[in-house]
Amino acid sequence: MDATHDQKSPNKATRLLKTVEWLGNLLPHPVTLFFLLAVAIILLSWALHASGLSVQDPRDVQRQITVVNLFSADGLRMIIENMVVNFTSFVPLGTVLVTMLGVGVAEASGLLSTGIRSIVLFAPKRLLTLAVVFAGVISNTAAEMGYVVLVPMAGFLFLAVKRHPIAGMAAAFAGVSGGYSANLLIGTVDPLLSGITQEAARYIDPEYIVHPAVNWYFMMASTFVVTLIGTWVTHRIVEPALGPYDDSHSDHGTVNADDYLKPLTSAEKKGLLAACVTVVLLGIITAFTVVPANGILRNPETGDILRSPFMSGIVVLLFFFFLIPSIVYGKVTGSIRNDRDIINGMAEAMSRLGIYIVLVFFAAQFVAYFRWTNLGEIMAITGANFLTAIGLDNPLVFLPFILMCCVVNLMLGSASAQWAVTAPIFVPMLMTLGYSPEVVQAAYRIGDSTTNIITPMMSYFALILAFIARFDRRIGIGTVISTMLPYSIALLVGWIVLFYVWVFLLGLPVGPGSPTYFEFPSTTP
Repeated sequence: MDATHDQKSPNKATRLLKTVEWLGNLLPHPVTLFFLLAVAIILLSWALHASGLSVQDPRDVQRQITVVNLFSADGLRMIIENMVVNFTSFVPLGTVLVTMLGVGVAEASGLLSTGIRSIVLFAPKRLLTLAVVFAGVISNTAAEMGYVVLVPMAGFLFLAVKRHPIAGMAAAFAGVSGGYSANLLIGTVDPLLSGITQEAARYIDPEYIVHPAVNWYFMMASTFVVTLIGTWVTHRIVEPALGPYDDSHSDHGTVNADDYLKPLTSAEKKGLLAACVTVVLLGIITAFTVVPANGILRNPETGDILRSPFMSGIVVLLFFFFLIPSIVYGKVTGSIRNDRDIINGMAEAMSRLGIYIVLVFFAAQFVAYFRWTNLGEIMAITGANFLTAIGLDNPLVFLPFILMCCVVNLMLGSASAQWAVTAPIFVPMLMTLGYSPEVVQAAYRIGDSTTNIITPMMSYFALILAFIARFDRRIGIGTVISTMLPYSIALLVGWIVLFYVWVFLLGLPVGPGSPTYFEFPSTTP
């Protein structure tokens, strides 16, 4: 199934994607685009503020949400005072930098390439795409590991078997970001969303409780659906559209895929074994800090794991899980002789992130300005009011709700920020129609996930663009969007079908203790 595709004449889907790519690539360089968008937001805030645009805050009926004018003395002061903070506090920046320090040592020591070769040499090649998409979905449990590690690794995996590396990165990106709300395990976002859902549900029932695992069953089923859809789209649409790979435009020069297919040497086998043993030992040590009820990385007040130093510090743990095994591997194979080799590996990784850091500076300003103006909240509430006006009182109400969440997600990249605005509107509204908050949250997560991969507003979009540029410097925003668009459409359709079949046809709960329908609490004493 993963065999190289024969090139055929372009079909209608391929021509459509090429048109989307062409239109998208007419856009300026992403850095310039974010700069222009930031300027546009400033001017738009001035115009909309002057027009008196406002909406009622659903969380406080006494409060009107108005557009904050950034093209003013106060706005200018806010921009000047916060420009550095916007950049340094941009959450993905620190995550990427810290993780890449460890990944850099893994690359410099040769552990990463040896690991890739071992996978390619011993794993069934027909299942490579399936494995990449599935790994992307599962990686969500470890915070941003999928974006930082798996996406670029998938490119080299595909290149190693003489397939288009960008197809591999697209498959991984589809799993990591498009399948953001699918997983076999509870992730870091679950307690955030459930907390927001609970507060919104208490507008109707002051005693209502929503725990972090309320969507677990549906998430597990979604994992396999997302994996199958992502694999199918890669084989049938994306890879044929990309065509043969030309490595003459790569940032790392001509790459010989056969280098990744060479048998492992004796030293490499010993080094890989030593690195694996080191990973196991680190895992055991980490388990001792988490599994016991009094583990030091549990929440010191509640003993909880989901909201604990372990989950908030997962990136630091990831750094050590790359760094220490890489040093062990390098010592065994001789690729790391002293501390200078380690430092040089880290420095090399940082040097490759130059364009990403520049992108982040301007992207962070745009995201901050958009948040300050309240435009995101106003758009979300306006859309919600329109949906309410439709007056649907049957399960079909979830269809426009999911589609609206897709559109809002194109502008508000944060899942928790978007839900914090929309939950107080939709959770009470749909509860009054008889649907439980747990089901509403599950539907929201479909819309939130499926458009992650086609919006530059997604925090890691710039990083994905920088990674892809290593394989082809000509790649622009349009190419990335057109490549990911088939995944977005297919995941949206497939996930909606699963939702209706799971919830309304089969009548299955979306999670443990999660009813499908809501009954108003009795007022009888």
